[in-house]
Amino acid sequence: MNLDQTKHRMEGAVDTLRKEFTGLRTGRASTSLLDKVSVDAYGSAMPLNQVGTVGVPEPRLLTVQVWDKGLVKSVEKAIRDAGLGLNPQPDGQLVRVPIPELSQERRLELAKIAGKYAEQARVAVRNVRRDSMDGLKKEQKDGKMSEDEHKTQSDKVQKLTDETIKKIDDALAGKEKEIKQV
Repeated sequence: MNLDQTKHRMEGAVDTLRKEFTGLRTGRASTSLLDKVSVDAYGSAMPLNQVGTVGVPEPRLLTVQVWDKGLVKSVEKAIRDAGLGLNPQPDGQLVRVPIPELSQERRLELAKIAGKYAEQARVAVRNVRRDSMDGLKKEQKDGKMSEDEHKTQSDKVQKLTDETIKKIDDALAGKEKEIKQV
């Protein structure tokens, strides 16, 4: 059982959570909002950032400078169909994406979704802890580790778990504050 490996796996859960949070819309424009959008281009689905440049000229506006004029309609359709509640407006090779004001109802809904993401991350961390603890028990049972060493390692794994869960809770609190901020 390797403590560094356990830490790495737990940090992975926190990183994944942070990436999921960037996709959650707040009242402000962010280029990461369009990260998950894929465009039908040249016969295959491509990430939006491979067919144009995403920019934030104003706090409530995103722009996509499409490189190939023939893909403007595809980019517009991909953003509209992405389920983000956005209404893109083409203007030559530039697609403007105004970020509408969030209703209180939608803010609460987004906060709930953020809570679900955080719970998934907590579950992932607990699974890593369980795997590590099982590994420690096996090492002790096989005689590769003394009972005292097992106790010390178990305490380290638990401490690591508690620290990681705290990071998740802090990230959630920050995201909820950002979502509920008018």
